[in-house]
Amino acid sequence: MIPEVARILVLYYSVGGSVRRMAELIAEGVERVQGAEARLRTVPKVSPVTRLAEPAVPPAGAPYCELADLEDCAGLALGSPTRFGNMAAPLKHFLDGTGPLWLNGALAGKPACVFTSTGSLHGGQEATLLSMMLPLLHHGMLIVGLPYSEVDLQTTREGGTPYGTSHVAGMAGDAPISDAEKRLAIALGRRLAQVACKLAR
Repeated sequence: MIPEVARILVLYYSVGGSVRRMAELIAEGVERVQGAEARLRTVPKVSPVTRLAEPAVPPAGAPYCELADLEDCAGLALGSPTRFGNMAAPLKHFLDGTGPLWLNGALAGKPACVFTSTGSLHGGQEATLLSMMLPLLHHGMLIVGLPYSEVDLQTTREGGTPYGTSHVAGMAGDAPISDAEKRLAIALGRRLAQVACKLAR
């Protein structure tokens, strides 16, 4: 009998493309683990007025996430740009709608990790990562971080924290993801998938 694949949901919101690229790198790390498969999903923008802000299907890129994607996943990587030390409103809006999953404990015991991007080195990366963990903890998820055995975590002059991987995009949002940031994102995805596969045994 062929064992079921551990599907890891990489859920993100991205404006300038940095968080999307990080999501792809985390997915690459997931795919390096035998028995794991990455599923990329995003969320639509929110509107300040009562109207549909985005079409039901995005014109390009990852599909929009549904509650069933969360319910079916073996693990979750959650990514957002920083907004004053918090996740962006569209991702928070989506998570605010996960009450039914919370009520039935659908995510309890599943591993999760977080990632972010900021315009400046001290732009709130760690505060954002920690605030993104809060709803995951309420869901009973197991938080997976980056250990200092990842050498890049000890030497990076860009993004990278033990709370999750990160990127410094620059004030114009056009700084490329550095080699160290890439390695840390891949390492986080691989670590998340390894934990998910162990828990699924």
